[in-house]
Amino acid sequence: MKLRTILAAIGLATLAAPAAADTLIFNVDGIRIDEQREIDRFAAMLIGDDGRILQILDRKSKLPPAEYAVDGKGRTVIPGLIDAHLHVMGVGFGALTLDLSETRSLAEAQAKIAEFAAANPGGQWIIGRGWNQEIWGLGRFPTAAELDTVVADRPVVLERVDGHATWVNSKAMELAGVTAQTRDPVGGRIERVAGTRNPSGVFVDAASPLIYNLVPEPRPRERDLALQKAQDKLLSMGITAAADMGTSLDDWQTFRRAGDRGSLKLRIMAYAAGVEAMEKIAGPGPTPWLYDDKLRLNGVKLYLDGALGSRGAWLKRPYSDDTGNTGLPILRPDQLRNMMSRAAMDNFQVAVHAIGDAANAEVLSAIEELAATYEGDRRWRIEHAQVVDPADLARFGKYGIIASMQPVHQTSDRLMAEARLGPDRLDGAYAWNSIEDAGARLAFGSDAPVESPDPFAGWATAFTREDAQGQPFGGWLPQERVTREGGLAGFSADAAYAGFADGRFGRLVVGERADFIVLARDPMLASPADLRSARVLETWIGGERVFAANGE
Repeated sequence: MKLRTILAAIGLATLAAPAAADTLIFNVDGIRIDEQREIDRFAAMLIGDDGRILQILDRKSKLPPAEYAVDGKGRTVIPGLIDAHLHVMGVGFGALTLDLSETRSLAEAQAKIAEFAAANPGGQWIIGRGWNQEIWGLGRFPTAAELDTVVADRPVVLERVDGHATWVNSKAMELAGVTAQTRDPVGGRIERVAGTRNPSGVFVDAASPLIYNLVPEPRPRERDLALQKAQDKLLSMGITAAADMGTSLDDWQTFRRAGDRGSLKLRIMAYAAGVEAMEKIAGPGPTPWLYDDKLRLNGVKLYLDGALGSRGAWLKRPYSDDTGNTGLPILRPDQLRNMMSRAAMDNFQVAVHAIGDAANAEVLSAIEELAATYEGDRRWRIEHAQVVDPADLARFGKYGIIASMQPVHQTSDRLMAEARLGPDRLDGAYAWNSIEDAGARLAFGSDAPVESPDPFAGWATAFTREDAQGQPFGGWLPQERVTREGGLAGFSADAAYAGFADGRFGRLVVGERADFIVLARDPMLASPADLRSARVLETWIGGERVFAANGE
């Protein structure tokens, strides 16, 4: 019996084809999306020994010869999914530290903190993330005193779910030297005990480094383990590439160590955590693609404001539930433009975090001012773009702007957004369809570990505007839905385009990398609930299987 016939009989689920030979994947229900957002079905794919697609074949085509042939047994194959905005190392460290994201009350969080402290004795810092006072129904921020009742003898530092506030105990504030005399830093806020100047235990946005500057840095081996954990999680969910938003020099070195060892499987489009990090990592100009298109420093990530949950998002008018507060602009207009210009002059891509309508308007104005100087294909990115004044929506269609948005934020934030903004300011909230209609390209992601990186939850949300329980029925502001096909594009081809990866990966076409996933059901025919529960059987990157649900 010929080798090809033997391998075909083994089947897709038990074979990881080596990358050093042509591989034929056949007998699949293949799905890809064209530039017009129409679905194209195929039955087989020939992959070269360099991991690039040589042929896409329909059911009528004669199968070409190949050294290895893999029978897909009729299962569904779609492009590998791309997360256009997450934090790779955050996902990994989230698996190694205290996770409060599933807690539903302050008492539940306190119990989990106590359990973690007991399981990790000693005087070391307790570090974690994921708390959300809105889900707890607390109606306020938690306090250091409430942490002290659980752990008082060692410092505790817990990041809010959105990453824009930090909850600490009294020991941590004592070590940091934070007192009633400590002033709020520019772009940040120290929450105070009512009626006093005493810090209450929560630090918002630029105030958080007052504490975090004391937290011991992870060692290289801990970083390597975190990257491994992140890759394992993302690959199991069908994510083959991601834009890492806020890459530090230590993060970059971790990625490079994995690449040098041959253990970097995920494709990472990196955006440095500020101009200084950008200069340290790359010097003049973006890095070339490394490790067979696995790693590249694309540009720089800048922060203009905070988040709605911590009332740090910069709004044009005060918060409906905090009438003296319009949020926190982290950069002055001249600082923003100077940083954007510094990146653009060396051809780095600029990605700016903007959540509030004032922040989005300011970034749009900055792009309009700089576009005449920095011409060409810049693909300016606005990260999140959650709340936009309807008067500013049309501005997204100019200058090739990418709206990098996270559908799951809409379902998580819906009730909070209504409270923070009031009913008269919701028209431009999480306005995917309006922004796309204005001419901007949407790139979808998760912002993990702020949210789960599960791309199928994001995809289902994108075309339903409903949460996992199907609420609200018919969708929240349903006019802002995109199509099912548009959701797939946002998590694949358009996410690749947003990171200057078009032509390399993101689409199952001849010449691009063979990044694809094998599913148990057809996502184009599945109900939203079934799509959310989609099971990834296998994940392939560059023609090599990197994950199998059966663990083989």
